[in-house]
Amino acid sequence: MLDVPRDALLRPLSRSEVLGLVVRLTIFGAATYFSIKWVVEALDPTHKQKLQAKKKAEQLMKQIGVEGIKLNEYEMNIAAHLMDTQCIKVTWRDIAGLDEVIAELQDSVLLPFQKRHLFAVSRLFQPPKGVLLYGPPGCGKTLIAKATARASGCQFMNLQASTLTDKWYGESQKLTSAVFSLAMKIQPCIIFIDEIDSFLRNRSSLDHEATAMMKAQFMSLWDGLDTSTDCQVMVMGASNRPQDIDPAILRRMPATFHIGLPNQRQRHDILKLILAGENLSNTVNLREIAERTEGFSGSDLRELCRDAALYRVRDYVRKQQMKQIARQLQECDTDDGPVNEDRLRPVTQLDLLFGLDKMKESKHAESSQSSLTEMPLD
Repeated sequence: MLDVPRDALLRPLSRSEVLGLVVRLTIFGAATYFSIKWVVEALDPTHKQKLQAKKKAEQLMKQIGVEGIKLNEYEMNIAAHLMDTQCIKVTWRDIAGLDEVIAELQDSVLLPFQKRHLFAVSRLFQPPKGVLLYGPPGCGKTLIAKATARASGCQFMNLQASTLTDKWYGESQKLTSAVFSLAMKIQPCIIFIDEIDSFLRNRSSLDHEATAMMKAQFMSLWDGLDTSTDCQVMVMGASNRPQDIDPAILRRMPATFHIGLPNQRQRHDILKLILAGENLSNTVNLREIAERTEGFSGSDLRELCRDAALYRVRDYVRKQQMKQIARQLQECDTDDGPVNEDRLRPVTQLDLLFGLDKMKESKHAESSQSSLTEMPLD
C-alpha cells in the first residue's frame, strides 16, 4: 500500500484539475447516454417506422399549412395520419341518390364549421361531438366522409385502430391522448374512424386490460372536449354493424345518418353518374337496368357498369386478333398494306344485361355461402 501524505489527500484541487474532472465526467455521461439510447433504439423494432412517421408528419403539417406548433413524439405519430383535403378528389357532385342525407349533413354538421363567426353566440350552436354513418356496405359511407373532408375546410385525421396499438404497456393510452391533444392544437378538426365497430365495440369482461383502458381513455377525452367553449373537434365514424358499437360511444354520436340501399330512382341517378362521359349506344335504357337491380348497392352498380364496359374491350381484342390472322394469310398471297384499327364500339343495353346476369350470379353465390356459414351445427 502506497504511503500518501495526509496533507496531499486534503489538498484542494487546482482550477485546471477541476476543469479536467468536469470534462471527463461530461464525456463519460454523454457516452453513457448515447450508448443507452443506441441500445434502446436497436431493441425497438418500430424505431424505423417512427422515424418515417415523423418525417411524413412534418411534410404533411407543412403541406396543410399548419406551422409553428410544437408537437411531442406521440402527436407526431398521430400527425402522420392527417390528410391534405385539397388532394381529395371526391366532391358532393360525385355522390348520387343521397341528396336528402347530404343536405341534412351540410346543415347540421358542416354549417357550424364553415360559419364559425355566426355560431359564437351560444355553446348550443357548436358542431356535434360525434357523427355516425351506418348502413349496408358499398352504399357510400366512406365516400360521404371524403366529400365532407373536402367541403368542411377543416383538418381531417384518418384514424386507424393499428395507430393506437403498441406492445409496450401504457403507450396506447399516450397515443390516444395525443389524438385529442393534436386535434385541439390544429382545430377545427374532424377525426374519422372507418369501421368504428371493430375499434370501439361493446366492452366486456373478456377485453384485454390495455384495450379496455384505451377505450375508457378515448371516451373520457372525447367527453372532455366540452370543457372548451370554442372547441371545434368532431369525431366521425362509419360502420356496417352499429349494433356492435358500445352504447357509450353511440351516446357520444348524437348525429346519426342511415345510408341504406338505394331505391329505383336513386339507382337510376347512380347509373347516370357512373356512365357519364362514356360512349353509350342509343339503345341503352337505364330505367330498365335500375328497375332490375333491386337490392344492389352503389358499389354493385359500379361493378355492373365496369363489366359492361369490359365486354366491348373483349370484342375489340377478338376483332384485332381476327384481323391479325387475316393479315398474315393475306401476306402469304398479296400484300394489301396495314389494316386500320377500329375504335371501341359503344356500350349497349346487351352489355349491361350481361353484366347484370353476372352480378346476380355472384350475389346468389355470396348469399348461399353466407347461409351455409350461418347454419347451426347439430
